[in-house]
Amino acid sequence: MAAKRDTGLPYQWLAALALFCVLLYLLRDILAPFLTAAILAYICSPLVDRLMRIHFGRWQLGRAPATVLILLLLTGLFVLLLLIVVPLLQKEILLLTQRLPAYFEALRSWLEPLLLKYFGITLAIDLAQIQSMLTEHWKTAGNFAGQALLIVGTHGAAFFGFLMSLLLIPLVLFYLLRDWRELIARIGQLVPRRWYDKIALIAHEIDLVLAEFLRGQLSVMLMMSAFYAIALWMTGLELALPIGIIAGLLGFVPYLGITIGIVLAVLAALLQFSSFAPLIPIAVVFTVGQVLEGMVLTPWLVGDRIGLHPVAVIFVLLAGGQLFGFAGVLLALPVGAAIAVGLRHLNQSYISSETYLK
Repeated sequence: MAAKRDTGLPYQWLAALALFCVLLYLLRDILAPFLTAAILAYICSPLVDRLMRIHFGRWQLGRAPATVLILLLLTGLFVLLLLIVVPLLQKEILLLTQRLPAYFEALRSWLEPLLLKYFGITLAIDLAQIQSMLTEHWKTAGNFAGQALLIVGTHGAAFFGFLMSLLLIPLVLFYLLRDWRELIARIGQLVPRRWYDKIALIAHEIDLVLAEFLRGQLSVMLMMSAFYAIALWMTGLELALPIGIIAGLLGFVPYLGITIGIVLAVLAALLQFSSFAPLIPIAVVFTVGQVLEGMVLTPWLVGDRIGLHPVAVIFVLLAGGQLFGFAGVLLALPVGAAIAVGLRHLNQSYISSETYLK
């Protein structure tokens, strides 16, 4: 008697996949720390493997100590970034509070004659009151401890949730990095054996695409951060370093880094200089930066490794952000790369099928 074929398994897998997607959507508000930790674990796992291959005589690092070293390195880089950016942005806020009344006066001297001429109205702006209000608020904001306690008191739940999410990232990252190989092996054991070779091939291609893309994108971000920081410093901008770092590091989202960089640079220039002439070299810097990134660095270091058209990249980023917030932006490109690889295999299967060849 012929054995009965198992035709229910594919439907079970489709049902499980649908249930997983529904749960993913329902839990989207708490996914950010876990997705952030998972992406960092994927990026840093090869570094942990390399540390484990280093020998000191007969002594060799285990996976847990190597993971701790990588976490310390990431923490040090994060703290260094804060020490560079935060004090300079604090200085920018102080300049803004001091010079904003002067800008109000310039705006009034230009706008008030036009309003009086065409509408017969005047602007009743008390600049002394504005200056007093800004100074008072700046003194209050300068008391960091008191301001922090005020925020905690008025927005305790939101602050607690943010703090827990922030603390979860290194904790989840440690366990993921330490057990990364075992987790991958366990996932592989769940795959039906008849599908294992094909799924392993697709997963390997996805891994190669993501690894090349992430390495290339990280190189582009670091190079563009250095370029913007040095070029803006040459224009005489005092806040060149933090603005350059922010513009370069946010370059992984299309047009976000350049937009925020231009806004911050123009604002800093208006606060630092007394004329609009310095805005010209700043515009040249960002124009050259866009040409350098789009026509030299990205084709050279990233190329078309992710397999997605630029319009598709923008779409998946916006879709991920709409569905899952910041966590969706983090997950959008890896998911897009996986979908692109899967679609290529489906296309090959379709082309070689009888339906296409008939």
